[in-house]
Amino acid sequence: MNIAFFLLPKSEVITATPQATLRQTLERMEYHRYTAVPILSDDGHYVGTVTEGDLLWFLKNSEHIGFENAHRHVLDEVPLRVKNKPVHIHAEMIDLIDLAKVQNFVPVVDDSDKFIGIVRRSEIIEYCAKQMNFKAEAVQP
Repeated sequence: MNIAFFLLPKSEVITATPQATLRQTLERMEYHRYTAVPILSDDGHYVGTVTEGDLLWFLKNSEHIGFENAHRHVLDEVPLRVKNKPVHIHAEMIDLIDLAKVQNFVPVVDDSDKFIGIVRRSEIIEYCAKQMNFKAEAVQP
Protein backbone atom coordinates (compact mmCIF):
# COMPACT_ATOMS: atom_id res chain seq x y z
CA MET A 1 0.00 0.00 0.00
CA ASN A 2 1.27 3.45 -0.90
CA ILE A 3 2.28 5.57 2.08
CA ALA A 4 0.26 8.58 0.87
CA PHE A 5 -2.72 7.06 2.71
CA PHE A 6 -0.82 7.36 6.00
CA LEU A 7 0.80 10.76 5.44
CA LEU A 8 0.39 13.50 8.03
CA PRO A 9 0.79 16.55 5.76
CA LYS A 10 3.41 19.22 6.31
CA SER A 11 0.75 21.74 7.33
CA GLU A 12 -0.05 19.57 10.38
CA VAL A 13 3.55 18.75 11.34
CA ILE A 14 5.43 20.77 13.96
CA THR A 15 8.84 21.61 12.48
CA ALA A 16 11.87 23.76 13.17
CA THR A 17 14.38 25.58 11.00
CA PRO A 18 18.17 25.61 11.36
CA GLN A 19 17.88 29.29 12.39
CA ALA A 20 15.44 28.58 15.27
CA THR A 21 16.98 29.23 18.66
CA LEU A 22 17.53 26.43 21.13
CA ARG A 23 14.98 28.04 23.43
CA GLN A 24 12.34 28.27 20.69
CA THR A 25 12.89 24.65 19.76
CA LEU A 26 12.73 23.42 23.37
CA GLU A 27 9.59 25.43 24.06
CA ARG A 28 7.89 24.19 20.90
CA MET A 29 8.75 20.58 21.71
CA GLU A 30 7.55 20.99 25.30
CA TYR A 31 4.30 22.69 24.29
CA HIS A 32 3.41 19.98 21.76
CA ARG A 33 4.85 17.20 23.94
CA TYR A 34 7.15 15.89 21.17
CA THR A 35 10.51 14.25 21.71
CA ALA A 36 11.67 14.93 18.15
CA VAL A 37 10.81 17.34 15.32
CA PRO A 38 11.91 17.56 11.69
CA ILE A 39 14.20 20.40 10.67
CA LEU A 40 13.38 22.08 7.35
CA SER A 41 15.50 24.46 5.31
CA ASP A 42 14.06 27.80 4.17
CA ASP A 43 13.28 26.27 0.78
CA GLY A 44 11.38 23.35 2.30
CA HIS A 45 13.96 20.56 2.14
CA TYR A 46 14.25 18.06 4.97
CA VAL A 47 17.52 18.73 6.82
CA GLY A 48 17.27 16.25 9.67
CA THR A 49 15.50 15.52 12.92
CA VAL A 50 16.38 17.07 16.25
CA THR A 51 15.61 15.15 19.43
CA GLU A 52 15.39 16.14 23.07
CA GLY A 53 18.57 14.14 23.58
CA ASP A 54 20.42 16.15 20.92
CA LEU A 55 19.49 19.37 22.68
CA LEU A 56 20.26 18.12 26.18
CA TRP A 57 23.63 16.64 25.23
CA PHE A 58 24.53 19.85 23.40
CA LEU A 59 23.68 21.96 26.46
CA LYS A 60 25.51 19.57 28.78
CA ASN A 61 28.66 19.51 26.66
CA SER A 62 28.76 23.23 25.84
CA GLU A 63 30.63 25.00 28.59
CA HIS A 64 29.21 28.46 27.89
CA ILE A 65 25.70 27.56 26.79
CA GLY A 66 22.86 26.97 29.22
CA PHE A 67 19.14 27.55 29.52
CA GLU A 68 19.78 31.16 30.51
CA ASN A 69 21.32 31.98 27.10
CA ALA A 70 19.68 29.34 24.90
CA HIS A 71 17.92 32.14 23.02
CA ARG A 72 21.31 33.26 21.65
CA HIS A 73 22.17 29.95 19.97
CA VAL A 74 20.56 28.39 16.93
CA LEU A 75 19.64 24.84 16.09
CA ASP A 76 22.22 24.77 13.30
CA GLU A 77 24.91 24.59 16.02
CA VAL A 78 23.52 21.35 17.45
CA PRO A 79 25.04 18.09 16.20
CA LEU A 80 22.34 15.56 15.37
CA ARG A 81 23.22 12.14 16.78
CA VAL A 82 21.00 10.16 14.44
CA LYS A 83 20.38 10.65 10.74
CA ASN A 84 16.68 9.94 10.22
CA LYS A 85 16.27 8.94 6.61
CA PRO A 86 13.35 10.29 4.59
CA VAL A 87 11.45 8.25 2.02
CA HIS A 88 9.87 9.38 -1.24
CA ILE A 89 6.11 9.65 -1.49
CA HIS A 90 6.06 6.69 -3.91
CA ALA A 91 7.51 4.33 -1.29
CA GLU A 92 5.49 1.40 -0.04
CA MET A 93 4.69 0.70 3.60
CA ILE A 94 7.21 -2.16 3.68
CA ASP A 95 9.95 0.44 3.01
CA LEU A 96 9.09 2.22 6.25
CA ILE A 97 9.15 -0.72 8.64
CA ASP A 98 12.95 -0.85 9.12
CA LEU A 99 13.08 2.92 9.57
CA ALA A 100 10.27 2.90 12.11
CA LYS A 101 12.26 0.63 14.41
CA VAL A 102 14.59 3.51 15.27
CA GLN A 103 12.56 6.62 14.38
CA ASN A 104 9.38 8.03 15.96
CA PHE A 105 8.30 9.07 12.50
CA VAL A 106 9.52 8.77 8.94
CA PRO A 107 9.89 12.02 6.98
CA VAL A 108 8.41 11.95 3.47
CA VAL A 109 9.68 13.98 0.51
CA ASP A 110 8.30 14.55 -2.97
CA ASP A 111 10.01 14.10 -6.34
CA SER A 112 11.84 17.41 -5.83
CA ASP A 113 13.09 16.23 -2.42
CA LYS A 114 10.86 18.78 -0.68
CA PHE A 115 9.43 17.79 2.70
CA ILE A 116 5.70 17.02 2.41
CA GLY A 117 4.95 15.36 5.75
CA ILE A 118 5.57 12.38 7.99
CA VAL A 119 4.30 8.90 8.64
CA ARG A 120 4.12 8.22 12.36
CA ARG A 121 5.48 5.00 13.81
CA SER A 122 2.08 4.32 15.38
CA GLU A 123 0.49 4.32 11.91
CA ILE A 124 3.08 1.83 10.67
CA ILE A 125 2.53 -0.47 13.66
CA GLU A 126 -1.24 -0.26 13.22
CA TYR A 127 -0.89 -1.18 9.54
CA CYS A 128 1.30 -4.19 10.42
CA ALA A 129 -1.15 -5.33 13.10
CA LYS A 130 -4.04 -5.18 10.64
CA GLN A 131 -2.03 -7.18 8.10
CA MET A 132 -1.27 -9.83 10.72
CA ASN A 133 -4.94 -10.03 11.75
CA PHE A 134 -6.05 -10.27 8.13
CA LYS A 135 -3.67 -13.18 7.49
CA ALA A 136 -4.68 -14.90 10.75
CA GLU A 137 -8.36 -14.65 9.83
CA ALA A 138 -7.67 -16.08 6.37
CA VAL A 139 -5.95 -19.15 7.91
CA GLN A 140 -8.71 -19.96 10.43
CA PRO A 141 -11.06 -22.80 9.38
